[in-house]
Amino acid sequence: MAQGAYPPAHSVAATVEQHFRRHNGGGPVPDAQAVERIVDAAFWASLRRDEGRAPKISLAYLPPSAAGRALVLERRLPLDPATLTRLAPAAERPGIHLGVWSDGGEPYVWGATRTLPPFCFVLEVVQAGLLVIKHRRADPADGGGKFGNVAVLEGDDVKVVDAQGVLSLPCPDFVSSLVAFEAPTGRRESVLLQLALSMRAHHHGGSLLVVPHGSEEWRESILWPVMYAVAPPFWGLAELLQAVPAGRSPGGETPGFRAAIEAIGGLTAVDGATVLSDEWHVLAFGAKIGRRAGSVPVERLTLIEPIVGRPPVAVHPAELGGTRHLSAAQFVHEQHDALALVASQDGQFTVFAWSESAGIVRGYRVEALLL
Repeated sequence: MAQGAYPPAHSVAATVEQHFRRHNGGGPVPDAQAVERIVDAAFWASLRRDEGRAPKISLAYLPPSAAGRALVLERRLPLDPATLTRLAPAAERPGIHLGVWSDGGEPYVWGATRTLPPFCFVLEVVQAGLLVIKHRRADPADGGGKFGNVAVLEGDDVKVVDAQGVLSLPCPDFVSSLVAFEAPTGRRESVLLQLALSMRAHHHGGSLLVVPHGSEEWRESILWPVMYAVAPPFWGLAELLQAVPAGRSPGGETPGFRAAIEAIGGLTAVDGATVLSDEWHVLAFGAKIGRRAGSVPVERLTLIEPIVGRPPVAVHPAELGGTRHLSAAQFVHEQHDALALVASQDGQFTVFAWSESAGIVRGYRVEALLL
């Protein structure tokens, strides 16, 4: 593929600049020209190979003076695909960002840092041709560790996150936490986020049903016997979270938290659904969802994708995927207090929740927010 201008870099640049000017608290903001140059260089770098490996890079737009204890190079390096490809092996570990800045001229690479101010512009090369523009969330104490996504570029496809459109509708707190650029992630939302990321990471596909603690009503929508029912409920994750101070979200510094998340995420890879209470007790996995006695099948739901230019649409649940999506929608159709998270093998991710105001199941396609 011959290198030239990457058209989506130009088409998204002004929108991204406007976003950072609206949401930035006075920190460094890249203008449209800088955004275009960063996106263009990162895209072409993503298509290169260094010793047979595709580069994975995170670029942050900020001066060295705003980067804390940073590694600063003696000489500035040009922001071009060759430079990024050469530096990629040194900066592919999580949490390391190549620093990019512009003194009124062409953007350049000045070094690397792990410290970013809130709302800092970040561009991550996820894989060849797949870029995510994001920013550091407002609360530096937020233990969720997930940046807020602003736009996803995959080849010629550009997805700009429509936070305002989603937040204008009643939606689950988990979904609103993914698109609310300025709000920190709460404890419950942080745990669900880490579980969602773990579910996507194993690439087997899976379903997670989050049900009210202490209620047995969910059993009416499950086919019994369940081969992998858990008795007594496993509360390893709940026990870990009890040690997290009030007002704090769990993160990588919480001992055992990552292992507990990966363990539950792994259960969702087993055929059937994993059932988890909203106080983090594992109740069952490999459960088959059935229709409750006297219940009618779900025929329609509202599909919402938080992307600019994609309004809510009414669809049959089967249009979203296979039996996982249909059964999860049926479960929420019957269990209005439950939340269902469904990961597809191809990386798609849907959150199903009951809308009391609309009297219908809503499905939220959020994979663009989880990259």
